[in-house]
Amino acid sequence: MARSPIRSAAAATGILFTGLLAVTPSAQGMTHGEAIGTVSRTVGDARFEPGPCPRTAEPPAVLEGARCGTLTVPENRTEPDSRTITLGVAIVAAAADKPKPDPIVWLAGGPGDDAVGEAKMAIDGGLNRDRDVIFMSQRGTYSADPALTCRIIDEFNARAVGLVYNAPATERRHVEATRTCRDQLVGRGADLAAYNDIESAADYADLRRTLNIPRWNVFGISYGTHLALIYMRDHPEGIRSVGIDGILPPSTSGSALTWSSARQGFDGLFKACADQPACDRRYPNLSATFDRLVRELEAKPLTTTVTPPGSPNAVKVVLDGGALVNWLTSATHVATGVPRSLDELAHGKPRRIAEQWAGRNDPQTFGRVSHGLVYGVFCSEWVPYETEAEGIRGGQAAFPTFPRSVLAQAPQLTFLRPDCAVWDIPAAPRSIRDVTRSDIPTLALSGGFDSQTGAENGPYVARTLPRATVVTVLYEPHVVFASSKCAQSITVSFFDSPTAPNTGCLKDLKPPAFEIAP
Repeated sequence: MARSPIRSAAAATGILFTGLLAVTPSAQGMTHGEAIGTVSRTVGDARFEPGPCPRTAEPPAVLEGARCGTLTVPENRTEPDSRTITLGVAIVAAAADKPKPDPIVWLAGGPGDDAVGEAKMAIDGGLNRDRDVIFMSQRGTYSADPALTCRIIDEFNARAVGLVYNAPATERRHVEATRTCRDQLVGRGADLAAYNDIESAADYADLRRTLNIPRWNVFGISYGTHLALIYMRDHPEGIRSVGIDGILPPSTSGSALTWSSARQGFDGLFKACADQPACDRRYPNLSATFDRLVRELEAKPLTTTVTPPGSPNAVKVVLDGGALVNWLTSATHVATGVPRSLDELAHGKPRRIAEQWAGRNDPQTFGRVSHGLVYGVFCSEWVPYETEAEGIRGGQAAFPTFPRSVLAQAPQLTFLRPDCAVWDIPAAPRSIRDVTRSDIPTLALSGGFDSQTGAENGPYVARTLPRATVVTVLYEPHVVFASSKCAQSITVSFFDSPTAPNTGCLKDLKPPAFEIAP
């Protein structure tokens, strides 16, 4: 899950292609004698057309030789005269000479990330060992037409590191950027109410049918788990198995859950340090140190100037309580340095944390995330079904010592409620918050350091998925498939044996070696 909206307005106006030509490998991904993705087909209102591969911001080598094309669907299926939109499709062939007949479709994180841009992660993790892997740009994302990206929000987020996190002036600028984004997208003809999980799930159901695939497997990461759970509930036909990694349950998503997840991930990291004598001796009571720093910085923010690695320019950084919480939410991905960074901050040395906080918005990534999809999901499916008071109570339960000014903005969801007020789209049907009940075999993966979608979400969703296997990979952050060879091995084995994946590697996991300063 992320709200780091990221691609240029000019590029957003058309279908984006790399110019890679579609190829037709023999005997790979065969369905009724044809390779998947090589035949034009219309089913109902949806049409798949083979063609060049979708453009990505950083074209991955794994798309060389991929079979590609586009899926064209109605923008809004509830409107008889809706315009159509086009979604980019890339199919990476299985590495095996004799691939299995049921491919895997990849659901990206975000909301707002482009699945085609995540192909390298999937293939590097061995997901295509003996199955084709299918990537489709979710509606509104980078390689879709239209792409609902807004560079103005990305530019504001970069400047925001130099502003007080929860100040009224920061909120005004934040909401104004959101309003400008909305006006731009509406001016280009976008029906903002059509960018949500109900429509996206229908897109994937249409993709399977137009590709003429009898059965396939689903693998979603981060926000993609939210979409996967809705997809398997709304369109279960043709789904053989579902893997979800970094789990975001649609029934509970919102500010309170985000606070709970932060607590779980932070505690996992702090405990790992406390369990190691050298780390505990050098950085004792790390949790208490962090809580104290949040309170102190919220009362008296620290302002400094740093030059982030790889950047030629100095950047002003304001570290207050809210900024520190959000920094740590991301910093669990570089967990080995966290104890040292917090200790240095506690001793008046903010450089390490300030550099990481300033470097989180790389200008090269501006214009890549679909803000239209971000707000389409959050503002129709989350905000209408959680009150502001419920979100704050969730924060108080997780972090009872935090000031109310910190608790007012959940990690990763800063100013979401006023943003949604200006986004102004209808609430999704209340059924969007229903739990998913299904007997489809499911792998529920979580990381022990995941502070974005806490590990407790795995057992939670498994309560109504009787054929689920719940796995927590210790010492790993959000989206374990991206960082853990063990998680990759378990995932690949799951698609071979969906009710009995091989989890033997879990017993060999070792805690990280934390940095110990002199």
